[in-house]
Amino acid sequence: MKYKSVFDIIGPVMIGPSSSHTAGAARIGRVARTLFGRQPEWAVIYFYGSFAKTYKGHGTDVAIVGGLLDFDTFDERIKSSFQIAEQQKMKIEFHEEDAVTDHPNTAKIVIGDHQGELELVGISIGGGKIEIIELNGFVLRLSGHNPAILVVHDDRFGAIANVSNILAKHEINIGQMDVSRKEKGKMALMTIEVDQNIGDEVLREIGELANITQVAKIVD
Repeated sequence: MKYKSVFDIIGPVMIGPSSSHTAGAARIGRVARTLFGRQPEWAVIYFYGSFAKTYKGHGTDVAIVGGLLDFDTFDERIKSSFQIAEQQKMKIEFHEEDAVTDHPNTAKIVIGDHQGELELVGISIGGGKIEIIELNGFVLRLSGHNPAILVVHDDRFGAIANVSNILAKHEINIGQMDVSRKEKGKMALMTIEVDQNIGDEVLREIGELANITQVAKIVD
């Protein structure tokens, strides 16, 4: 893969020891927390490949819980994330999985509370960079390094164009867009990474469109 700068190779400012196994894990956890929209009451975390073999020694477990607590990669509180989660009554389970995945640094996070659940699969691709490859059963590709919006919608003609038109009206440039659906004509998911942060007014306009059921944003 190509890196944009030397910092993509060195990795972000972070709590160590590994950009792939700690910074990347923290970012996966934090994206899950952001999409859930609140602190979960419980989390079940599945590690695959290299994550499953080394997560205790490399602090992957501590980092991913720190992300679920909304701590950034450089936040010193990551070191105490287990204790903080316990104080906040968040129950955590870890599972080491034997299944072979496409990427060795893969984690699946299932989080929830009395209001609902969220399931997310993320991979740490090196230098603290991540990709989210699955969300609630939808296949997607989300880097977590740029502002993004996720739009759940009915798979209907014009839905994608209508969202794009609102972004164009507000002069928001689309860097990447993916659309995933489980079944033709049913529910679909737009993943849109953009070049600038998205205001609440833009989200409101998108949410009021026909065939749109849910809108969420991730801010870099």
